[in-house]
Amino acid sequence: MILQVRGILSTISFLDIVDILIVAYFLYKLYVMIRDTRAVALLKGLVVLLLATLVSKWLGLNVINWLLQKTMTVVLVALPVVFQPELRRALEQLGRGRFFHNGAQLNAEEKATLFGELAATVTALSKNKIGALLVLERETGLNDYIETGIKVDGLVSSEFLINIFIPNTPLHDGAVIIRGNRVQAAGCLLPLSDDRTLTKELGTRHRAAIGISEQTDCVVIIVSEETGIISLARGGRLHRYLDADKLKEQLVPLFAAKTSSLNELFSWRPS
Repeated sequence: MILQVRGILSTISFLDIVDILIVAYFLYKLYVMIRDTRAVALLKGLVVLLLATLVSKWLGLNVINWLLQKTMTVVLVALPVVFQPELRRALEQLGRGRFFHNGAQLNAEEKATLFGELAATVTALSKNKIGALLVLERETGLNDYIETGIKVDGLVSSEFLINIFIPNTPLHDGAVIIRGNRVQAAGCLLPLSDDRTLTKELGTRHRAAIGISEQTDCVVIIVSEETGIISLARGGRLHRYLDADKLKEQLVPLFAAKTSSLNELFSWRPS
């Protein structure tokens, strides 16, 4: 056995190791993109179909095996359509050069200031039951959505954001998109989620937040106009009933420098 292991190891070259590491890195990035999305459930369905196909072949259930093989063929053809948001996100990151890095990073002090301003903003808006939609860009660029609104390019502050969402003002009825610690645009239009499992209690503002979080890796903060409830959307999921402290607890690991992906894996707990 030892001789066989040594024989196998002797055939592995440096380029083979590099090849394996590159493939592992791309698989990891793929996992990061689809984690906490509906794609995970679809992948589980594919695994179940594959296992059922193997079991039926092993048991000699020829008719069932034939049907499952044809089903797998149809599913594989339909995958580009089913995973369209994830494929689009991957191509966007690759085209913008964001696939291999996390883009511009704020330092710890800038992040603390940003999260403090956001917490103060949503607390004031929630108290006065003023609806708001704040989109925080991460790795996937949001220029397509920025172009649907009015470009601002202003430093994030609670006074500035509260003023934007005051009712009956030109920019209040739309989303604010934030890149780093600057407001890029206000009054932006976001895609609505087509997830039919969402509760009827959620209105257009929440469905728009979930919709954009399904298609990109952004984080969206929502303040309900009817109830004043503060929520956070990410990866197609909604975490509700937050206060200022809980909101900052959610944001810190999501925007941690370089190690954010690992932190998200262990710290994100959607409700």
